[in-house]
Amino acid sequence: MRHRLRSPLTGMFALAALVLPLAAGCGGGGAGPGLDPNRNADATDVTLRIAANAVAGGKNATGAQWINEYVIPTFTQRMKAKGVNVKVTFEGAGVEDEQYKTKRALDLKTRSGADLMNLDGIWTGEFAQAGYLLPLEQVVGEKANSWDGWSQIPGPIQGNSSFNGKRYGLPWGTDGRVIFYNKELFTKAGLPATWQPKSWDDILAAVRELKKLPGVTPVQLNAGTAMGEATTMQGVLPMLAGTGRDVYANGKWMGASPQLNEVLGLYKTIFDEGLGDKEVQLQAKGRDKSFAEFAEDKVGILFEGDYFWRSVINPDEGIAPMEDRDATVGYALIPAARPGSGVRGQDHVSYSGGATWMINPNTEYPQQAWELLTFMGSAEAVRKANELTSIGITQRTDVNEQVLADDPLLKMISEQVLPITSTRPSLAAYTEVSVALQQATADIVSGRSPQQAAQTYKASVERAAGGAANVSTG
Repeated sequence: MRHRLRSPLTGMFALAALVLPLAAGCGGGGAGPGLDPNRNADATDVTLRIAANAVAGGKNATGAQWINEYVIPTFTQRMKAKGVNVKVTFEGAGVEDEQYKTKRALDLKTRSGADLMNLDGIWTGEFAQAGYLLPLEQVVGEKANSWDGWSQIPGPIQGNSSFNGKRYGLPWGTDGRVIFYNKELFTKAGLPATWQPKSWDDILAAVRELKKLPGVTPVQLNAGTAMGEATTMQGVLPMLAGTGRDVYANGKWMGASPQLNEVLGLYKTIFDEGLGDKEVQLQAKGRDKSFAEFAEDKVGILFEGDYFWRSVINPDEGIAPMEDRDATVGYALIPAARPGSGVRGQDHVSYSGGATWMINPNTEYPQQAWELLTFMGSAEAVRKANELTSIGITQRTDVNEQVLADDPLLKMISEQVLPITSTRPSLAAYTEVSVALQQATADIVSGRSPQQAAQTYKASVERAAGGAANVSTG
């Protein structure tokens, strides 16, 4: 059966991982070091502003609706009961993410802008290094570390709004990468319909059996530059985590490491043996083609995030809907290269992204801004946001237990993936490093050796990182 392609859904406060130059000489702007967390703490008349790239009737409209119709009136009413008159206004935007990021950076640089800002988590370290953001404990005091909501947010997900071990904001929504596979094709190939590989060897064994099926691409592991960040997030980074290595650690970017060579070796095996479709990796719409082919029972195994389940093969509103999704599509955790060889000694690995809510360090009302932030991050408010926006996997475990109970894939990711996942380094150089990783896989698809591809990657990373001193030798 052919499945018709439709437009993808837009998620609440969905932001791309963009890196723009934040003003030269950035040390001269941003938050001042002597700001008092308790300034205006006893004020009874307070004005707060919320900024997000969301606007009624436009981009991320349901996010704007949640803020305007739920957050502002509910928070205002509750503060009034405490004897505090709070006027909260929403500064919505419906612009390209590049433009939104530049506006927030300029606001923070000039010590102006909204009190609460919705940002992509991948910007956290970049803004922190520029001096535009401060750790929450500096902005609002020690109470930032004692909020009871932290216990409901898995540690790896807190990494979406953290930098150098400090929390800079509140994570908002998340996702996770897993393996999707076609149960019907598995049965035809003599493989078990319930499948959980324990190593890369298990994956290769399965795809070699799938290769025996005519007209089937055994595995889609994103490669090349045409797929952009999808190559990095769905392919290279999870595989790298499976070798026990992060792309950035101990203040240095990874160079031509043995682990990178191992990952590139896996890619070479897949494409040299014809287990993956080389042409798809190089096409401008290759990722969309792989989605359509999976939906048409032409791809056996595909590495993707939960977006694939929710918005691509969703039977009702997917861009490549599968009417029989729930019966035909299986899913499994991504195994480490070998049991126990993953980051932190894990047997399985994943990668996650997400947005974050930040407090402007220059707010005149840090304590009231903290109250608003924690209200927005409360279980009650997150549940309401999910009702309005269908954001999928939230950052809160307690909310996920309720709202994801009827979706086995999202429930599995919340319970099994989020506790073991990893997040991208939130540094300005990341975008260039990501492109270098994509190019390394493109080199493999084009026939180069892992060693050659790794050396080219190393040279690119040294340029992106500002010199060899910022790149690890191993």
